[in-house]
Order: sequence, then structure tokens, then C-alpha cells
Amino acid sequence: MYGWTGKTVTIDLSDDKITKTESDTSLLRAFIGGRGLGVKLYYDAINPNIDQLSPENIIIFATGPLTGTAAPMSGRHAMVSKSPLTGTMFDSSSGGFFGKELKFAGIDALIIKGAAEQPVYISMQNDDIEIHPANGLWGENIRSCTDKLSSKGRVACIGRAGERLVPIASVMNDYFHACGRGGLGAVMGSKKLKAVVVKGDKKPAIADENGFKKACREALHLIKAGPAASKGLSTYGTSSALNLMNYTKILPVKNFRQKGFNRADKVSGEFIKENYDIKSHTCYNCVIACKHIIKSGMFEGHEVPEYETLWAYGPDSNNADMDTIIKVNRLCNDYGIDTISSGSTLAAYAEIMGEDIDELLALVKKIGESEGIGKELGRGSKALAHSRGKDAAIHVKGLELPGYDPRGVLGMALAYATSNRGGCHLRAYMIAPEILGKPKKVDPLTFSGKAELVQVFQNGKAALDSLVLCTFASFAMSEREFADMLSAATGVDYSVEEFLKCGERIWNLERLFNIGAGFTRKDDTLPERFFGGGGINRAEFEKALDEYYHFRGWSDEGVPAEEKLRELGLL
Repeated sequence: MYGWTGKTVTIDLSDDKITKTESDTSLLRAFIGGRGLGVKLYYDAINPNIDQLSPENIIIFATGPLTGTAAPMSGRHAMVSKSPLTGTMFDSSSGGFFGKELKFAGIDALIIKGAAEQPVYISMQNDDIEIHPANGLWGENIRSCTDKLSSKGRVACIGRAGERLVPIASVMNDYFHACGRGGLGAVMGSKKLKAVVVKGDKKPAIADENGFKKACREALHLIKAGPAASKGLSTYGTSSALNLMNYTKILPVKNFRQKGFNRADKVSGEFIKENYDIKSHTCYNCVIACKHIIKSGMFEGHEVPEYETLWAYGPDSNNADMDTIIKVNRLCNDYGIDTISSGSTLAAYAEIMGEDIDELLALVKKIGESEGIGKELGRGSKALAHSRGKDAAIHVKGLELPGYDPRGVLGMALAYATSNRGGCHLRAYMIAPEILGKPKKVDPLTFSGKAELVQVFQNGKAALDSLVLCTFASFAMSEREFADMLSAATGVDYSVEEFLKCGERIWNLERLFNIGAGFTRKDDTLPERFFGGGGINRAEFEKALDEYYHFRGWSDEGVPAEEKLRELGLL
């Protein structure tokens, strides 16, 4: 088999049973891999109303047909389960080198079910797969656990937050790369699965070597020619966005109660570069190297916070102390805590309490330990605000919004509201056309034309997540380049239209799962504070939502029509 490995592994931790099967070729072709393959396998196996932390739930690691190949930015893997935070179908992907190693071990999908009686970790050395006791690792945070296992291969693990079933716990790999957001770390913790360690040496077979090399050269050329990727991200990382978002007046401050931060220059990418000695850190086969590490001084070896972390623990928390943000970022990564959800929840807590929070580090540690007020904060902003009887949670479907105020980017507003996994910028990064002008500039202050554009972006991103390539690949490449690399790698002829159709198929299947879990049109909305008062016109928003459903081929209530499901091969 080309591109794909042809192998799916299922591990039942309840009885230590390991089963190896051939991957279903029809599923691979229709859902590509990564996110899409994981979503399909999960949908077919699990009732939408399952208890996320029960042994009957499963969690899936998946690679894509381009993972671990010469394709630029192809070191990623995806994880899929039902979110303990949102109750939605949830996928998350991560960079680094773990995904490449999983692919080299010959894995299309690793399905983990059941729950161990005592802590365990899974080791994979090509075809040699074993379950080991992890009592000596349980209680360790990410860096310590990774240090102890790294001699055996690349490590994906949970910290103490995942062990304590914190609903905003992440799964971390290669020390600080995260499958973050919806609490998949808690799913691993519920199974008493501390880590997966993998090492492989089976390079993926390519169907058309010459065609693949040509497609990869063209993709690489586009990346190097694009200033957003080759200059901004390479020089500053994602922190380069902070001053821009502040300038364009979409940087949220104090739990979205204000826009614009008069101390933004103190928490910006430019400030980091001027005041800290940093070096680039790259994922597998990536020429951008958007990650950065501090080389010297009191924070030697610390990772530079991403834009979302800078925002959540900076402007959103009314904080301009960069040293504190760096410390909090390291603490979150070590405990395995999502920085967007935790920072946003703390901002909501500050609003509820009526004062800024000075002890960010202490509260993050309490979240990781799930003790005292930390246990309540670790449940996320929706649960926190509900328990306090306050309208302070800035979320969609239980997932906290990231650092882009939807009142200034209406395409992003519609993307937030319709996202299958909740308030997420990565399902359709409308900041690209509305702020960055990629692939072309559109007016951010109108809903006109956004319904069609949002669903196109969503379909494209679902397909990209299934290859599995980095989001930043789309800053330089189009669906044409993705389809060309996919076709050459697998030997299956994917047109641009079919590539996008795969993404649409994935999106609709996620929607069907969420409907089964009880989500309806009323959940495709935004927090109340964004409507009226010079914000978003509710009537215009509802009209845009109607248009979105129309372009999707869904009913007025957001249910995929039978005709659409037949067209996508889902019936």
C-alpha cells in the first residue's frame, strides 16, 4: 500500500488484548487519514451519548498518508474521542516528531479501549507492541515522564492534570507539543494510560516517486515565497500576531469586555525577540520552525509562548508581565493543561470576582492538582459561570473562544458558532482572508458572502487535518498542491473537488455525531455579550446562519438532509 501503511491496531486495556488488522481501504480513500479516519472509526464504534470517561469510550491516534513523508510540515498526528469538556466529537492534532515515528512504526490508526486497573504505558517498536506497568510514572508531570521514557522512542503522555481527569487536560508529545483543547488528556487518564512511546523505521512507500518529488518541490517553493510563513512565523512564531490583532482592534481584553490593550507591546513577539535570547525549534520536515526556545538566562530551555497563550494570560487576564506568562506557559505544558481554556476560565473567574488575578501561577497549579478552587476552574468557564450564576463564560458549545474578537471579524464569528468542536479558530481560520488578506482580502465587518466561504474553509481544513499537515501549510499552499501530493503519494487520483468532498464528508459525519449527542441549532451561536450594543446584529447573524445551512445542504434546524448524506456516501 502506498501513502498509508495498511495497519490498524486496537488495544483493549481491560484485558491487555492487542489486535492488528488491515486498514479498510475504502475508509482510507473516503476519509484520507488523521482526523477523517479517526472520526469515521469513532463514529462507527461509539454511541454519541457515551460517558466520555467510561471504559467503553475509545481514544484514537491516527496518522495520515502524508505523515512522515517528504511533504513539507508532515510530522503531525491526530487524536479523536468525545470531549469531556464539550460533549462533542473532538479531534486535536499535534506537531513535533511523534506523528512521524507512529507512521514509521506502520500505524494508520491506534485505537485504545477499555481501562487498565493500574497505570500503564504502551510501547511500540515497529511491530512489537507491549503494555507495561506505569506505577513509577504515575504522578509525574510531562517533562519528568518524557525524560524517563525517551530512550525508548518518541513520547506522548499526560501530566497530573490528565491523571486527575481535569476536563481541560491535554496530551503532550515531545515535551511541549500539544493535542490540546477539549480534554483528551482526561480520557487517557480515565483509562489509566500514562503514555504511548513509539519508535519505527519503516519509511512510507510512495506510489509515484517522481510526481511526489515534483509536488513537494512546488509546495516548498510556495512556502519559501510566502512572507507570512517564511518570515513572520519563522522570525517570531505565532507571537507575531499579537501586535497585529491589537492594531486591527480584535484583540480581546479582560474576558472580552474590552478591545485593545495599551500594553500590548510588552507581551508581543517583538518584545520577546528584543528581550530574550531565543532560537528556532522545528518539527519534522518543517522549514518554517515557528517554535522558539529561550537559549540563556533565567528561562534557559523554556519554550516561548504561542500567540493564544500570550493573549489568554496577557491581555485577557489584564496582565503585561512577560516573565509571568513564560512561567505559566511552562507550568501548563508540564501539567498538560490547555492554555486557552485555562487562561480564559481564569479571565472569567476574574470577572466574576470583580478583580484582576495576581496569583496566576498558584491557580494554574491548583487546576493541575484539581484541588480547592482549582477543581472548579479545571471544569472550564461554562461550568464555572453556571455554578456562580454569572454570564461570564466566553464559549461556544463549552469550548472557550481564542484570541480574536468576533465583533470585528464576522466571518470568524460564523466560524466560531458553527464549529463542530466548539469555539475554535482552527476549524476555519477566517482571520486569513479577513485580516491577513489570504488568499484574498474580504471585508471583515459584513456577513455578506461569509456563509459560503466559511463552509469552504471548514471543508478544506478537515481534509488538511486528515493528511495530516500543519495548519500553516494553508498560508502558502492551496487545495491544488494538497491534492497533487496526496495523489502522488497514494496512487489514488484526487482532484481538488474530491479532496474538498472528503473534507465535507468528515464535517457532516462530525455533525451527525453531535446531533446524536443532543446538539441543535441553538448551540450554533455566540455568547450574548457579542450581540447588540454596537456589536453583532442578531438578525444578520441568524440570516448568515440560515445561508450557511443552505450551502451545507442542511435543514433550517441544521440537520444534514438525506440527499446530502447520500451524495457524500454517508447513507
